[in-house]
Amino acid sequence: MPFALGGTSIIYRNLETSSAQMREIEPRASKQEESSMEDPEASSSDTAPPNFDEEVVARLEEAASLCSKALVSYDSLQCEKAIDVFVNLLEGVSEAAIANPENLSLKDRAYECLDFTYRILSPPYSNQILVDALSLELPKAVAKFAGISEKCLEVAEHITDYLCMACNPRDMLSILCEALDSLNKECNEPAFFLPLFCGISRVFCCIQRRHLEQIKRALPAIFSVLESATSKLGDEVKYSLEDLMQRTMSIVFSVQEVCKNSEGWNKEQLTALLGACVLELMAIICRVSVADEFSRVFPFVSQLSEIISSCRLSYLGLLTGSEFDAIANLTLNEDEDFMKCFSHVRLGASLAVIWGYIYDEVAKAAGEDFGSVRNRIQICQSERWKALCIFRDLLSSLLYSFKLKSHAIDFILSILEGNFPKKCYDQSAELSSSMTSLFALLQAVQIVMVYAPDPVLRKKAFTALKWVLRELPPNQRFDMFKALFTNSEYPSMTALLLDLVREEVLDEATSMNREKYSTQNNESIKGDEDSVQCSPFCSQDVLELVELVLRPPKGGPPELPEQCDAISSALNLYRFLVMLETSGKANYKGVISRSNLQKAYTEWLLPLRTLVSGTLAENEKDRSDIAISISCSINPVEFLLYHCLELVEDCLKHSRA
Repeated sequence: MPFALGGTSIIYRNLETSSAQMREIEPRASKQEESSMEDPEASSSDTAPPNFDEEVVARLEEAASLCSKALVSYDSLQCEKAIDVFVNLLEGVSEAAIANPENLSLKDRAYECLDFTYRILSPPYSNQILVDALSLELPKAVAKFAGISEKCLEVAEHITDYLCMACNPRDMLSILCEALDSLNKECNEPAFFLPLFCGISRVFCCIQRRHLEQIKRALPAIFSVLESATSKLGDEVKYSLEDLMQRTMSIVFSVQEVCKNSEGWNKEQLTALLGACVLELMAIICRVSVADEFSRVFPFVSQLSEIISSCRLSYLGLLTGSEFDAIANLTLNEDEDFMKCFSHVRLGASLAVIWGYIYDEVAKAAGEDFGSVRNRIQICQSERWKALCIFRDLLSSLLYSFKLKSHAIDFILSILEGNFPKKCYDQSAELSSSMTSLFALLQAVQIVMVYAPDPVLRKKAFTALKWVLRELPPNQRFDMFKALFTNSEYPSMTALLLDLVREEVLDEATSMNREKYSTQNNESIKGDEDSVQCSPFCSQDVLELVELVLRPPKGGPPELPEQCDAISSALNLYRFLVMLETSGKANYKGVISRSNLQKAYTEWLLPLRTLVSGTLAENEKDRSDIAISISCSINPVEFLLYHCLELVEDCLKHSRA
């Protein structure tokens, strides 16, 4: 039952309360606080703690009546004091209930105070002057009650909704945004923001003009709250986050309604803004803190996908980036806070497509035929590159589940599946502009390979790495390998990359031998041989990749035992190159020249032998488990190293000066 207003009519009686009465209300609160400090254990009891005044509702009534009297007499100072007392009393009640979540008595009395607040605002007990005065501070104060109980949340939303309907909507939007910013600095408990988000969705529909300006003004506060709230992980906030996302969707629907009622250029701008908001929300909603289970986030994704269709955004445009021009125009000449609102739109675009790839229902909601979109991308290599690069942020971010990343890897493989004509090799400018993005993508794929807990996903990611590299022309592929080696933080990853280089070398050698003994069109063969000879994988350039490991750019020999995997792969590759050329199965024009052999012997192999011998000798003296483990990891390196030394020494004996 709602709390009965015993003497609310006091607000309308001839009030002769002096300013001394105002001073009497405040000391009572401070005395109760002192009492609480003397007996801190009382707050955990089943009854209300000493700092909770049994007559707090009466004191709220006193403060409201004083505020009403001050407004009638145009006493702004007394009005401000009365509002401060009223708000401080509410905050004391909410803080006590939040600090003692098991105390049902405090929850009930919090509800009584909140219900009283709602009643003094509503007709016939109140008037517009009092509502306007209290609206400046009440939204933030009542928002904190939302985290106490479902009943308190309901009343808090009613209060906020009523204020938005009764007061100037543009003024209320400013008040709500200030409350969001203030609460966001104090805490990131999602439940506290529910009434404020509810109010913003109401205000957007009440504003009569300059919608674009008002909506853009509110977005930084909204997205800042969502960023903070979704950065928290844990079961205790998941359901509150789900409620927050529901209120966020209400805001989106309000913006969509405003778009429908707009015309001309304003409608175009609002539609572009709505599309940007949808993509940003897609990136936020799909984070681990919210989307730990697909079933939990699926309804939101479906709703956002329907709005994507109404914003005239297409999967093809999202994948290739052509849809972002309108969003770029929105952020042009805007301040930094507004630009931050759309820092994840590309990530959101990739997620929107991934959800359509996972579920046909989502693709249909977006008005897309996924098969035709994929076919369009597959037939044009430049668009394939753009589509691949859109996933780099998703794969590298720690905020998204490996389940989503697994689907992203599947989508990448589906794009690259099959043999497609490499028609864009001659478009050097376009390829050059894509290299940086492709490099970032490959680094993101490496992160999945290193950190994914599922071996199946790691294997799929490695396949994706190989297939993306396969997309590049030989010269650019070689440069990409070199960049990956130079920037690699994982020795085991360097070892895998060196194994891929070895496969490239073998493929080129096999291709050369096949063409060498072919009896078909001689001119065609000659042209093909010339193209093969241009490949860096069939030249001494491959030695650069070996040198990056055996003689790192920072100087000195590589580190042991940390680099054992990479060193073993580099030695294997070097031995393979020398054996290929000495057997006559390949012509690398310099791999076994005396100068290169001498360089490898003196600058790579001998320093490495000194390091290996010294490390093993030290561990021989120290028979601890760690020393034995290090020796075991170095033994394969020693074995390969001496094979390489013998091979190079033999080649030097037979080489010419």
